[in-house]
Amino acid sequence: MERYILGIDQSTQGTKALLFDRQGALIARADLSHRQIIDNNGWVEHDPEEIYRNTIQTVKNVVEKAGIDKNLIAGAGISNQRETALAWKKDGRPVYNAVVWQCARGEEICSRITDSAGMIRERTGLKLSPYFSAAKIAWILENVEGARERAEKGDLCYGTMDSFLVYRLTGGRSFLTDYSNASRTQLFNIKTLAWDEEICRVFKIPAENLPRVSDSNGYYGETDFEGFLDKPVSIHGVLGDSHGALFGQGCLEEGMVKATYGTGSSVMMNVGKTPVFGSHGLVSSLAWGMDGQVNYVLEGNINYTGAVISWMQKDLQMVASAAETERLAREAAPEDRTYFVPAFTGLGAPYWDSSATGILCGITRTTGKAEMVRAGLDCIAYQITDILKAMEEDAGIPIRELRVDGGPTKNAYLMQFQSDMAGIPVQVPEAEELSGIGAAYAAGIGLGIYKKEELFAKMKRTSFEPQMEKSLVDKKYSGWKKAVEMVLGK
Repeated sequence: MERYILGIDQSTQGTKALLFDRQGALIARADLSHRQIIDNNGWVEHDPEEIYRNTIQTVKNVVEKAGIDKNLIAGAGISNQRETALAWKKDGRPVYNAVVWQCARGEEICSRITDSAGMIRERTGLKLSPYFSAAKIAWILENVEGARERAEKGDLCYGTMDSFLVYRLTGGRSFLTDYSNASRTQLFNIKTLAWDEEICRVFKIPAENLPRVSDSNGYYGETDFEGFLDKPVSIHGVLGDSHGALFGQGCLEEGMVKATYGTGSSVMMNVGKTPVFGSHGLVSSLAWGMDGQVNYVLEGNINYTGAVISWMQKDLQMVASAAETERLAREAAPEDRTYFVPAFTGLGAPYWDSSATGILCGITRTTGKAEMVRAGLDCIAYQITDILKAMEEDAGIPIRELRVDGGPTKNAYLMQFQSDMAGIPVQVPEAEELSGIGAAYAAGIGLGIYKKEELFAKMKRTSFEPQMEKSLVDKKYSGWKKAVEMVLGK
């Protein structure tokens, strides 16, 4: 009998419902966007109630779109935007909007506790920053009327978006999160695998109101999606979106690496059962916890990769569409040595210079639009290569291939250049929705519907192999490093 698995991908821009058949093939998808609430301070919020409504509606929409018997759905998995944090009452109603990962309103809170930054980094693997959930939760407790009082009475729940959705979908019966999301809150000790009481006290966050941490393919309770299903099904998988993509890519073994090309990029290496604390600006987190065991990752985050293409299209109007960049890059003069460093809001890993500004250098009188567009694409591959080299050095593990996902991976020029610069094969999967796929696959495996080995062996990929002469690779990459040095003022 056919059985289906739902994947719910709750991301920054919207919510997707994905439906997979018994073989793990995606058969339908439905999307709904939600509002980006941005005030004069540049603070970013989402309405949790809107997101919850959209979650229910996308599930209804995808079942209708697929035309399946809804009673054949066996279970669901959830992937979610990481670091976004919120607080809600025991009846499930939020006390305030969700504070989005992009929002830096917790900066002043972090500045007060800099004396604890070393301890926090050592225990959580994360650099003290308002980017993570802790400062966002602390801000809610300090600034939302009645929140602190409720927290101290134990009449408040707080956590990341996965915890809220699980709580609401199960009617308040399950207050859980998974290891991947917990490790991005900056409140979770990735060595002891528990909420760190001392760090919670530093942030003035009562730890007893945080969710219980469960395996990423564990049982999260049952839901009927507000009565849509005739009988409830299990939520049997939860993963932060980047971790979902790592799992969806099949990066299950030590040394396997994925890069997501989005607005920015998340580059993750599975480093196995023991955490690696790097010295090159990378952060340490948990990949997931499955079947009672955890895996760790090294991660580097880049501010601007795919956004460079959008900038060239929408702001500079150099191209009419993202697809046009591939043709122009191939038309560019081979001897041109233009470099673009996209430090629009500083540089992320491995440089971490928030004051850096961008630069276009190496131009000559013959440099034209094609050469500038190519430089825009090339900088994406150079930045990913920077992270890969830092990972190899920190982990002491040679990288044998790079698995990639995201819109820019459709650009064959970029993927070939990435393979040339990194000196390794680049594998582009046929499937696109890797975060939701990862969560759905975790759920299907947890429910016994999928077999892990068969599932990932079937994934089809296009491979790009290194072709460029090493001397030319070295020359190009050396030029990139010199351009970065100009940005950093070295």
